[in-house]
Order: sequence, then C-alpha cells, then structure tokens
Amino acid sequence: MDKGLRRLLYDYLLKTGMDETAVSYLNLLILLVAGFLLAFLLDLIIWKVLRSVSVRLARKSKTNFDNFLVANKVPRYAAHIIPLFVLFELVPIAFIGFEYGGAIALKILQILFVVLTLFTVKSIFRSTNDYLKTKPRFRDKPMNSYIQVFMIFAWFVGILTIFAIITGVEIWKFFTALGAGSAIILLIFKDSILGLVASIQVSINDMVRIGDWITFEKYGADGDVIEITLATVKVQNFDKTITTIPTYALISDSFKNWRGMQESGGRRIKRSLIISQKSICFLTNEDVECLEKIELVRPYLIDIDEKINAHNEKNKIDKALAVNGRNLTNIGVFRKYVQEYLGNHPAVNKGMTLMVRQLAPSPQGIPLEIYAFSADKRWENYEYIMADIFDHLLAALPYFKLEVFELPISFTGN
Repeated sequence: MDKGLRRLLYDYLLKTGMDETAVSYLNLLILLVAGFLLAFLLDLIIWKVLRSVSVRLARKSKTNFDNFLVANKVPRYAAHIIPLFVLFELVPIAFIGFEYGGAIALKILQILFVVLTLFTVKSIFRSTNDYLKTKPRFRDKPMNSYIQVFMIFAWFVGILTIFAIITGVEIWKFFTALGAGSAIILLIFKDSILGLVASIQVSINDMVRIGDWITFEKYGADGDVIEITLATVKVQNFDKTITTIPTYALISDSFKNWRGMQESGGRRIKRSLIISQKSICFLTNEDVECLEKIELVRPYLIDIDEKINAHNEKNKIDKALAVNGRNLTNIGVFRKYVQEYLGNHPAVNKGMTLMVRQLAPSPQGIPLEIYAFSADKRWENYEYIMADIFDHLLAALPYFKLEVFELPISFTGN
C-alpha cells in the first residue's frame, strides 16, 4: 500500500459526489480497515509457519530448550513483529492530512512494540528458567530470583520508555527526575529491594538451596525448600503444609539448615538417660563376677579389676570400707557398656564422634548422654535406630542395679 494507491482511492471516492472532508475520513477508514486486516492475516500466516517450523525443530533437536520456547509462546510473540512493522508503515500513508491522529497512532504502536518486547523477553527468561531446572547443576539454584531481578529491570526500563513515548520527553530526563524522587521510590519498593539484596546474598553465600531441609522456628517452618523467589521462600513442611517466608528474613533472622547433616556421613543422636542418684553404688566382688557374664564388658572388667586389685594391694588399702582405694561403680561400668554397645551397633557411624558422657547432676538425677551419629540419615530410619538403641539400654539398666528417674505418682482420694 503506497501513496499512489491512496491517491487513486481518494480520486475514486470524489467521483461519487461526496465532499472532500467526508472523502478524507472514509479514505482513512478504508485504509485502516485494510491495514488491520492485512496485519491480521500476516500474523495468522506467520504464526502457523513459525509453529510448524518450531515444532519440527523441537522434535529433531537434541536439546529440549526449544521445547520450552514453544511452551512459553516465544514463537507466538515473534509472529506479531512483522504485522506490527506493517502497521508502522501504514500509519504515515493512511493519516495524510490527519497529522495529529497519525502522531497518536504511531505512539500507540510504539507502546505496543515496547509491551510486545517485554512479553517476549519474559517468555525467553521463563524458557531459560524451565530449561535450567532440568540440569542437575542448576536444579537447586534460586533461578526464579535472578529472573525476577532481570524482569523488574526490564519492566522499569519499559515503563520509562512508555512514559517517554507518551510525553515526548527524552528518557534520560526521567532518570534525572528519579534521582530527586529516590526516597519515595525506596519507600514504595522497600520489600522488593530487600528481597533483591537478600536473594543476592543467599545465592552468593550459598545459604539455602532448593531441596534443603530448613527449620525456621519464627515462621513455624520445618521442611524442604521448594521455591526461592525475589520476595519469598516457600517451605513444604513435613505435615505437607506450605510456609512462606520473606527472603530477607533468611539474612536478618536465625534459621537452621540441615544440608550439612544430609551431606555428612551421619545424623546426630544426642539424648540422655536420667539415672536416679540413689541407685548409684560401688560394685562388690560378687557384682563384678556377675557382670563379667555380659560379653561386651567382660574384657574390660577382667583387665580393670586386675589393675584395681594390684593398686590396692600395692598401697595396702583397707578394703573393709568400699570407699577406700580404687573401686568400680555400677554407673561407670554401665557407661563402658553403652560405649561398647554403640561401637558394635551396625547402624552407628563409627567414623564420626561417638561418646557417652555424664552431664551435671540435676534435681532429677544424673544425665547420661549418648552422643553418636546414625549411618542412615533418613528421618524415619533415624528415629527407628534411636528408639532401638534406647529400648535396649533401658532394658539393660537393671543388670547394673541402676534405675531411671521417674516423677513419683501421687494418688488423691475423694
């Protein structure tokens, strides 16, 4: 469609007897309808061609990136570009004599081009995000945060460009005006800015990854991270509920990330048996002989009993009272038994810290703490292993004449 064709149409309409003003408006209307119809047909044809080509390429291609481009409608947005340029060429021809209307139409098309560009960029970013999630190297990275940062910047530049198109003011002058209003901008976009800074720090410091198990008591979160965005972190708790945490809370508050445990050789067992202090006593020779029947402590008792007797005889200790000289205690032997039991337990990691220790006495009794690591880190198996260990130890206590502290039960009558 050129100016010669427009003139022919104009002359033809004049011959019908219409006045020049009516001919001008009718000419404009016909050209606009024809232009939009042509743009629509071009858009439809180009879209069908691009869809056919992109689907064939996606099937033949070794990578699945092009599949994500098709799924996120990148070819569909690309199909709009040529019809839009056709309309750009049509406007100066159709609006001859209507300069003001032509200027408005050009601005509308320019705004549409900016919006189309933004949607195309957004679709490309989404495709990139979906593609990177299929790669093991990037699967646990907060790619959504990076894409949101890029899109915020893109939308910011796009909105400024649209304002520049509408007002006719050069875009750099908008940036100058933004400097004066930066305080208001910071107030409006406070959460986004905090989220942006937090996302960068979380990523750089590798504080949280998708798939990490975290515990955040302040927000009631205890589960796996399923999504990290610019503003929020989603955690699927073990009861299948979803907790949403502000991203900036990860750097402003304290939380626990269990990744170190998951990547290590075991999961920590740290639990105590509260031994009643009244049940602690020295062992007699008869007691030692009885305990020597327990296979795990027999070598220890034979060796230590000889050393104790040799020490007491050498120093001529009066053993009329058990408190004199060196003696074995039931809690000491039990502590050695627990150490040997854990050392022989197949579910305990022997390459990590393994310790049985006494804690400070309390009004309830003496805590005997087991500090070890289970070889299986899975939650349900870990709980089973820990229960299995303490089932055995609780049942073994009476053999050492030890008792677990329990609060007395009081009965009240009517």
